[in-house]
Amino acid sequence: MSQMNNLPHIAARLLGAPLMVARPKLDVLLSVLGPRLTGAVVEPLALGNNEGPDDDEDIQITPEGVAIVPVFGTLVTRSSYLTTVSGLTSYAEIGQNIETSLANPSVRAVLLEIDSPGGEVGGLFDLCDKISALKASYGKPLWALAHEGALSAAYAVACCADKIILTQTAEVGSIGVVAVHIDESGADEQAGLAWNFIYAGACKVDGNPHEPLSDRARAEIQSDIDGLYEGFVALVAKNRGIEAEAVRATEAGVYRGASALDVRLADAVMGREAALSALGSSVKSPFSYLNQQKKEFSMSTQNTAPEAQQATIEQPVTKTATDPAPAVATTVASPAPETPDKAAIEAQVTQKLRENYAEMAGVATQAARLGVTLDVGDAMAKGLKPDAMRRAVLDELAARSSATGIVAAVPATMSVDSPIIRRARAAAEKAKA
Repeated sequence: MSQMNNLPHIAARLLGAPLMVARPKLDVLLSVLGPRLTGAVVEPLALGNNEGPDDDEDIQITPEGVAIVPVFGTLVTRSSYLTTVSGLTSYAEIGQNIETSLANPSVRAVLLEIDSPGGEVGGLFDLCDKISALKASYGKPLWALAHEGALSAAYAVACCADKIILTQTAEVGSIGVVAVHIDESGADEQAGLAWNFIYAGACKVDGNPHEPLSDRARAEIQSDIDGLYEGFVALVAKNRGIEAEAVRATEAGVYRGASALDVRLADAVMGREAALSALGSSVKSPFSYLNQQKKEFSMSTQNTAPEAQQATIEQPVTKTATDPAPAVATTVASPAPETPDKAAIEAQVTQKLRENYAEMAGVATQAARLGVTLDVGDAMAKGLKPDAMRRAVLDELAARSSATGIVAAVPATMSVDSPIIRRARAAAEKAKA
């Protein structure tokens, strides 16, 4: 597609649409698009993605089990419309990367590494809902690191994390919404162009760039912006645990480093490596209760009473008048107990535990597709097995009286051999009988 063919598509997504983007980035976008949309002679746009993630910025997993999910560049609903202007990341990509990381049994926690000025509103709130659901489902810690910026829509993503860390020079905030309308009517007149719109419906051409913005159109756009702003404020207030008025009081301001702590938009200031170390050391391993089992096993072998190990039995000495000689105490030694191979047992238990965890994570993923949320971490802590989780899913589905509907509407991405589906189908057939 040619550069000129891209411009109308870019303009349609940028102009007149609500955006959650920091003002400096908006200035850059408008300075690039403005002259081209008015027909000025400018240097050609450089094609390609110059700012977004490259092939080296895939998900990384540290030795401590922390997955690093990159959130870089301009954030958009779909990753295509601003490729010629700046780097970008789509909300769908972010959500998929987070889900893939949390579902990985070897991942103990996730760090969102963010360097973004924000972007589109469309798709943002859906992503935030998805992040909250994934956190509840998998029970793994998720932190956000502003390195070097988490602004506007990017801050909305960051505030979904359990904790927000930023480097000394990083910026957060810009909690606001903006829409841009360009009035090209003056330029049209100078160019000898007269635009005539024939339409039905009073609002059909409101906000078009070839005539001044009407009072009605301005009021409608402002109402839309206000509603989105209130949603943004409520999201931050809920996730950060602060009053909505405190969020509004920031007036979409940008806060750098330690100043963000004062307005409670961040939790700590530290470098990237320090943040990774802090997250890795704070994670409670899903296998942590194994250590308690090992400890109890060790204590049970060390505290065995010596009398039981020696199995020494002394026969009492009983004297009678006819005894020719005193009875002799006899000692019967039991066979020496076998020494258990503790290392081998621990290795077997650990391997079995990992297998159970992987299977439970798979059950939770399948259950989520059926609308049932399972907390794998909580199930592990309670010592539940995968079969128990499957039964919990079936009980939940039965309570909803929807087993038949579920079998009839199995998602295409779910295997028909899934234990959940097999049991749901059996339950449905039994109900028909």
